[in-house]
Amino acid sequence: MEQSIPHIDHYHNLYFIGIGGIGMSALARYFHNMRKNVAGYDRTETPLTMELVSSGIDIHYQDELELVPEEYRDIDKTLVVYTPAVPATNAQLNFFRSTGYRVMKRSELLGMITRSSFCFAVAGTHGKTTTSSILAHLLRETGVPITAFLGGISEDFNSNFLFEGTDYTVVEADEFDRSFLQLQPDVACITSVDADHLDIYGTETELLNSFIEFSRQLKSTGKLFVRNGLPISGITYGIEDDSDYCIRNIRIEHGTYIFDLGTPETMIEGVRFNKPGRHNLLNGLAAFAMAIQAGPPPYRLAEALETFKGVQRRFSYCIKEIKFIFIDDYAHHPAEIDAVFQAIQEMHPGKRVVAVFQPHLYSRTQDFAHEFATSLAKFDSILLLDIYPAREEPIAGITSRWLLDQIENPNKKIVNKENLVKEILSQKPQVLITMGAGDIGLEIPRLKKELEYAY
Repeated sequence: MEQSIPHIDHYHNLYFIGIGGIGMSALARYFHNMRKNVAGYDRTETPLTMELVSSGIDIHYQDELELVPEEYRDIDKTLVVYTPAVPATNAQLNFFRSTGYRVMKRSELLGMITRSSFCFAVAGTHGKTTTSSILAHLLRETGVPITAFLGGISEDFNSNFLFEGTDYTVVEADEFDRSFLQLQPDVACITSVDADHLDIYGTETELLNSFIEFSRQLKSTGKLFVRNGLPISGITYGIEDDSDYCIRNIRIEHGTYIFDLGTPETMIEGVRFNKPGRHNLLNGLAAFAMAIQAGPPPYRLAEALETFKGVQRRFSYCIKEIKFIFIDDYAHHPAEIDAVFQAIQEMHPGKRVVAVFQPHLYSRTQDFAHEFATSLAKFDSILLLDIYPAREEPIAGITSRWLLDQIENPNKKIVNKENLVKEILSQKPQVLITMGAGDIGLEIPRLKKELEYAY
């Protein structure tokens, strides 16, 4: 049984197994910033791990004990952190567990860090990263001393980690593996509770019960914000409805939303926000409602909404020309694909839209095949990559071909990364959207370069 630890300050060495993960790398940056020794293992080199190495963190890519640096062999001074994505067969993890090291899940460590500050936690099956990034931006712009751990790379500070004080923390409350139950936030929000991670929860009801349990984790003086319509009690936010925080009178000018923002105390007119999609408007509203709890004037927060640049791979424009638009998004759930489709239709009506999608996880593809097929069929043409397995072993019969056969659209095709550009060009898109949570993100720089040249 893994042991609890009295205080993080006791440990001088932090060793991360799965250090290249977006959440793990933010924690690694935090402790490196705290002048701790930080090192780790990941199975593949990525731009994230390369950045960590360039900052002075020691990383290796083979699961071999002899590669663990000597100073991390001090059991008393070393804390080992791992992510649930690491397989149970990992030799280093098993060694540390069997020899008496303190070993903690990422979520446990994050919970410990946040307990000594005023904690903002963003939960939900969709929208966590964008909402928490907007929240970090709003607080930073209004001078609130924060530390933020993000699940994506903020375009406002080009990192998944922000350190500008320790009074307040901003974190994502991840429902995977029930990780968010390690948190005890002062202010939280729940953006959505759509069925997901059924490999963990089994049923949609169990997932909802876990979110309800999370809502009870708040401190006694805490505040919970929930999107209007969710079956969880809290302060509501929504669009053109009776929510406590509400966006009204929306119009679009040159790709920018302009609207009025109502709070329980006031109405702020003419607020501007530059990220497309009603789902992003809701994310911005949730972040605004949470940020007020730190004390900045509402009108200053409203001004800061306009300057939010975005998060990498969240409706990110890679090419934006009159004759060709290329957008990349992390969407990996049917509800997220629907949100991307809505945003494209609203911002680029009447354009021919080609979608490239990389399914993520065999279990998710199996659980939501009908919903995926329905969501993808809305696009003018669909190009499917093979399923990205992540932490999973294949499931017999569950393939991209199996999913493709269920999409009721004649313009559909299986593609591979090698011939992707050729297939895209043959489709003659006016708008190209790439979607998925796997390694499709690593292809975007190449696609952008080759498509810019072709157009």
